[in-house]
Amino acid sequence: MPRKGENIYKRKDGRWEGRYIRDRVNGKAKYGYVFAHSYKEVKIKLTNAKALLASNTSAVPVIASELLICSFSRASDEWIQANKSQWKESSTVKYINILNNHLLPEFGQRNITDISRTDIQDYISRLLISGGRNNTGLAPKTVNSIISVMKNVFEHATETKGCTLVNFKGLAVKQSQKQMRILTQSEQNILTGYLLEKSSDTGIGILLSLYTGLRVGEVCALKWEDISFRDKCIHVKKTMQRIQVKGNLDHKSEIIISTPKSECSVRDVPIPDKLMLMLQKRQNAPNTYFLTGKTNLYVEPRTMQNRFKSTIKKAGIPPANFHALRHTFATRCIEFGFDIKSLSEILGHASVNITLNRYVHPSMELKQKNMNMLSDLLAVK
Repeated sequence: MPRKGENIYKRKDGRWEGRYIRDRVNGKAKYGYVFAHSYKEVKIKLTNAKALLASNTSAVPVIASELLICSFSRASDEWIQANKSQWKESSTVKYINILNNHLLPEFGQRNITDISRTDIQDYISRLLISGGRNNTGLAPKTVNSIISVMKNVFEHATETKGCTLVNFKGLAVKQSQKQMRILTQSEQNILTGYLLEKSSDTGIGILLSLYTGLRVGEVCALKWEDISFRDKCIHVKKTMQRIQVKGNLDHKSEIIISTPKSECSVRDVPIPDKLMLMLQKRQNAPNTYFLTGKTNLYVEPRTMQNRFKSTIKKAGIPPANFHALRHTFATRCIEFGFDIKSLSEILGHASVNITLNRYVHPSMELKQKNMNMLSDLLAVK
């Protein structure tokens, strides 16, 4: 860590950190910290912090003086450091990006005890109206993610410092239910026929997701050793994603292969018999990637997304993203009478409610079929 001046360091995230002795317990120094985006700023903060500490009387508890100089920047850093060992790498990157891009520019230098509920409400309104790079406003889902991180920072500060801060209850933004893209049975038949005729590596990957519900990252990370021909199932143990990388001049992001998004996503997925026969004909060495048949060559999710969009365009199917295959799989399963519990486990959901509320969308054909059950009541005697 680069160092300049008395107990002032430049951190890996680009910010400057100043350290000073806040207290001594049994002869051991207890440190306080200040943060800023430049050496000059942190030098001033460090001087002020020391002066503030010196002006406090011995009757003031240490925790109180700590709170007086605890900025949101420091509180957020303490939250990250305390929890990152428990998070997936991708989650840590996501939270740091939210802090750097949104929360720290707005609240970073403010004392956490000075941030009010009204401040946060006004901030939410500005994010919705004029947030984002183009100042056109952010989506409610994005705003909720930002406020969720802020809430977690405050809760951690409350727990570790014993202070009472803002109550975030009721601050979430209401989100309208987004219409999910699902392939109709006709579109699914067209796509299946097109893929069977072309018989490509991309095609088999699309079919696998369409008939097992695997996510794009799970398909990309899949190796032939994860497919059990004896048990006729796929052992889903890994997922692939691209994350941002700080401090790398050559690459802004990199591919990582890790465990799936939750414990429930580590699962065994049965394979339909006809699809199993197709896989047997293409079977490759155990340690090779499913989509390439190579040990050191894979297809990343972004590439697979683009290939899928190109494929459905050639097949004459209206636009959709790769995740529509998962929605379609879940919907077809419901239409064919799957029990919800089995489907929930196949999809890797933590509860049946997630399966019902998020992924299962009855088609108009099924609704019409159900409504026609009432026709008998209209029969003339």
